[in-house]
Amino acid sequence: MATLSIIKNDPWLEPYADAITGRHQDAMKKEKELIAADGSLKAFANAYNYFGLHRTETGWVFREWAPNATGITLIGDFSGWKEYRKYALKPVGNGVWEIKLKKDALHHGDLYKMIVSWEGGAGERIPAYANRVVQDEQSKIFSAQVWAPEKPYKWKVKRFSPDTRPLLIYECHIGMAQEREGVGSYTEFKDNVLPRIVKDGYNAIQIMAIQEHPYYGSFGYHVSSFYAPSSRFGTPEELKALIDAAHEAGIAVIMDIVHSHAVKNEVEGLGRLDGSYDQYFYGDGRREHPAWDSLCFDYGKNQVIHFLLSNCKYWLEEFRFDGFRFDGVTSMLYYNHGLGQAFGSYGDYYNGGQDTNAITYLTLANKLIHEVNRKAITIAEEMSGMPGLATPIKAGGIGFDYRMAMGVPDYWIKMLKEKKDEDWHPTSIFWELTNRRADEKTINYVESHDQALVGDKTVIFRLIDDQMYWHMTKGDDNAAVNRGIAMHKMIRLVTLATINGGYLNFMGNEFGHPEWIDFPREGNGWSYKYARRQWDLVDREELRYCELNAFDNAMIHLVDDIYDFQSLPIVKLWDKDDDQVLAFMRGDYVFVFNWSPFKSYNGYGFLAPEGEYEVVLSSDSPEFGGFGNIDEGVHHFTQHDELYAPDGKGWLKLYLPARTCQVLKKR
Repeated sequence: MATLSIIKNDPWLEPYADAITGRHQDAMKKEKELIAADGSLKAFANAYNYFGLHRTETGWVFREWAPNATGITLIGDFSGWKEYRKYALKPVGNGVWEIKLKKDALHHGDLYKMIVSWEGGAGERIPAYANRVVQDEQSKIFSAQVWAPEKPYKWKVKRFSPDTRPLLIYECHIGMAQEREGVGSYTEFKDNVLPRIVKDGYNAIQIMAIQEHPYYGSFGYHVSSFYAPSSRFGTPEELKALIDAAHEAGIAVIMDIVHSHAVKNEVEGLGRLDGSYDQYFYGDGRREHPAWDSLCFDYGKNQVIHFLLSNCKYWLEEFRFDGFRFDGVTSMLYYNHGLGQAFGSYGDYYNGGQDTNAITYLTLANKLIHEVNRKAITIAEEMSGMPGLATPIKAGGIGFDYRMAMGVPDYWIKMLKEKKDEDWHPTSIFWELTNRRADEKTINYVESHDQALVGDKTVIFRLIDDQMYWHMTKGDDNAAVNRGIAMHKMIRLVTLATINGGYLNFMGNEFGHPEWIDFPREGNGWSYKYARRQWDLVDREELRYCELNAFDNAMIHLVDDIYDFQSLPIVKLWDKDDDQVLAFMRGDYVFVFNWSPFKSYNGYGFLAPEGEYEVVLSSDSPEFGGFGNIDEGVHHFTQHDELYAPDGKGWLKLYLPARTCQVLKKR
C-alpha cells in the first residue's frame, strides 16, 4: 500500500505510520464486509426502512431486532393496552421479529409499545426504530406513536447547497429559544427566532436536542429514541417546516447528533431492549460511561454499525438536515474516554489506548454522509487533538469536514480568570488562535452552550458579573460595563478573524445574554426561569445589549461578504507584548487590536503593504458602545521607507485607543 498523504505531509507522524495505515485498512476492510450484499454504504444504511413500523399497500408491517428475546407482543390503544396473541410477533431469523397487520388494525396517532420476554423476565419497551415518541402529561410515561399522516409534508425547497465560505454557525436549542417560561416549539423558532438569525448574518444553525430524550435537563445528550425527533417541541412536520424555512432563507441546518452514548433507561431507551446487556452496548466493564451516567455503544458489532449508520442517513433523507455535529467524539476514540489524560505528545494518539472499532465507525459514518449528500457538513466535537480527524479518508484521515477548536474557549476562560488585563500578550493570543494542523479545518468559537451552563459563566458575565443587573442602560458610565463591552467585542472579532474553517456562536451570546442556562430540576423548583432567552433585552434600545448585537452583526456581515475568507492566508504584521498591540492581514483586510487597558497610541506604526487604507469596522464606534475616538472617515496612506520599499511595504500609522480593535481595507 502506498504511503498515505497524512503521513507524507507530516514527518512527525512517520513513527506512527503503521498505526495510521492499520486504522485506515481496518475501515476499508469493514466497509467491504458491510457492503458485500448491497454494493454501497448508502444502500447498506437502510435499516429504518426495514425495521420499525411501516404502512404497506395491504396494511402494516412491524419488525424489531431482538436476538435475546423469547417473545414480543405489541400493545397499545388498539388492544386496550392488553396482550393478545394476534399482536404477537414471529421470529424470521437472525434475531429479527416480525408482524403484519391489516389496514384497520392501526391508525395515525395510536400509542403503542412492545412487551418483550426473555429467559427469566419481561418488560415494556419502546421500539428501537420508533420515529415518533410522546410523553403523557399526567403519568410522564413515554410511548411510541403511530405516525402516518394522510398527507406527507411537501417540501418547498427541492435542493439546497450550504454556504461554507466561510461557515458561520448559530448554535441553538429549540426548547429554550423562547422568551416565556416554558418549552418552545419548532414553529415558534421558525416564526420568531429564525428571522433574527437571518438578520444577524449567520448562514447555518446547529440545533441541539433533536433526538428524543426522556430528561429535558440533559440538554438532549441522553438519547432514548434515536430515530424520533423530540415531540416536546412539536410534530415531525413542524420540524420539516422549520428546516424548509431555513433553506428558503439560505440557512444550512446542522444537527447535533449523539452517537457517543445513550441513556441508561430500560423502559424508554435501548438499555436492555431484549433483556440482554450487550445487544447494542458493551456487556462488560466498558458498558457504563464513568462520567456521564450513560451506556457506551459496542462499535465492533455490525448490527450496531448498521443501526448508527442508518440513523445518519435517516436524518439526512427524511428531514433534509445538511449535516451533523458529532457529540462526544473524544469519548468514542479512547478506551478511557479521554478522561484525565493530558495528550501532550503524538504518542498519546497511537499507544494502543484507542478504540479502533469506534474509529472505524466514525470513518464509515463520514464516508456514508458524503455519499448521501456530497455537500453535507460534518463537525467533530473533539478535545484531544488526534491528528487526521478532519482529514479526508483517502488521505488516511477519519473524514470530518471540521473539528471544534475546543482549546479556544478554554484559553479565553483561562485568560479572564488568571490574567490581569495588562498581562494579555498578543503573541500568546495570536499563537493560540492560529496553532492548528494545516490539513484540518476548525470551527473557532469563544463560547458554546458548554460555557453557558449553570456552574459556569458566560464571557460577558465573567467580565461584568453582577454589574450587568444595574448598569446596562445607555448613558450609565460604569467602568466594569465599559471594560466588559470593549473586551467582549475584541475577543469575538479576533476569534472570528483567525478562522480557517468556520465560526460558532451560541444563541444569545452575540448580544451578551446575562446569566447561565439552568433547566427545570428539583434543585430549582422545576423552574423555567433560566431555560429561555431574554430577547427583550436586545430589542430595547435604551439598553447596551443592542450595541453588542450591532457589533456582532457588523463583524459577521463583514466576514461573510469576503468570499472564501477562511482560506485567505493569515499574515502577521505586528505583535508587541509591551504595547499589547496585534496586527495581521487577510487578503486586503488589516485587523488591528490594542489590548492595553490604559495606553492609547497616536500615530502607532507598523509595516504593511504600500497603499491607501480605509476603516471598515471599528469597535470604538458609538453605534457599538464605543467612545467614537477613531475617525472612520480618514483614509490612511502608508509612509514610504527606502529600506522596505523593495518588498512593497511601508509604515501604516494609526490612532489606537485603549481596548479597541479596527479593520481596515486596502483600496
